[in-house]
Amino acid sequence: MIEEIKDDARQRMEKSISALKGQLSKIRTGRAHPSLLDSIMVPYYGTPTPLRQVANVVAEDSRTLAVTVFDKSATQAVEKAIMQSDLGLNPSSAGATLRIPMPALTEERRKDLIKVVRAEAEQGRVGIRSVRRDANADIKELLKEKEIGEDDSRKGEDDIQKITNEFVKVVDDLLAAKEKELMEI
Repeated sequence: MIEEIKDDARQRMEKSISALKGQLSKIRTGRAHPSLLDSIMVPYYGTPTPLRQVANVVAEDSRTLAVTVFDKSATQAVEKAIMQSDLGLNPSSAGATLRIPMPALTEERRKDLIKVVRAEAEQGRVGIRSVRRDANADIKELLKEKEIGEDDSRKGEDDIQKITNEFVKVVDDLLAAKEKELMEI
């Protein structure tokens, strides 16, 4: 039973790490990458629609994204959605294609991005600790129902803590790598 709890905790912590990687990949580093626009929702016929469903996004070069809108009538809505996003991008329209130059990162912008990265990493740690809390509660429930002994309970909680430490280290490594990436450009 404790093994099932540990396996479940490990799987949920891996999901937290995957979510963190996804969030960190959206924080731009000055290089144009199509996934940068994944979080943008476009009002398309009155319905918020992911940008990828109304347009094709490609990296023209390392500093420019090209967005080709499938329905020409939605071009202005796409342009407006990109401008209103918190990414700080200014697309320029050329028919059904929008070109989005990536502005160079200033020192101040880099520091702001590092703050955002650190906040995301802390959210990842909080998620992992939440999984630890749930797993420990499950172990205590087993002890309370006398399905396991106190020694097994302590060993299970120690094992959960080791798993937690392992995943927190992964978060710290991801944070360090992203900070280094932001400061190198």
